Amino acid sequence: MLHHVQILIPPGGEDEARAFYRGVLGMTELPKPPVLAARGGCWFRGGGWEIHLAPVAGFTAEKKAHPGVLVPDLDLLAGTLEAAGYPVEWDPHFPGHRRLYTHDAHGNRLEFLQPITG
Repeated sequence: MLHHVQILIPPGGEDEARAFYRGVLGMTELPKPPVLAARGGCWFRGGGWEIHLAPVAGFTAEKKAHPGVLVPDLDLLAGTLEAAGYPVEWDPHFPGHRRLYTHDAHGNRLEFLQPITG
């Protein structure tokens, strides 16, 4: 069972990450243990998944690698993302699922999927 996914952000990028993961996606920010909080970054949980964002010098956004997250209402999420200024790219090439890609506030690629039922 997967506990979390970690992706990288630039040093000092926590506020932009909070605006996206908490503000747009509606995830809850988790307190980090003090020894880890001293390293920077932030953690979020919501919708059955958890993501840890870690600052790293020389940051480069992931344009291909990504977490794939199942969601119950892909159309609602797409509307939320687009209304907040985050474009979505629909991709019909994943059997049994509808899916889209977007990028977080730092340009990291994210994939969201909804199973096709019925």
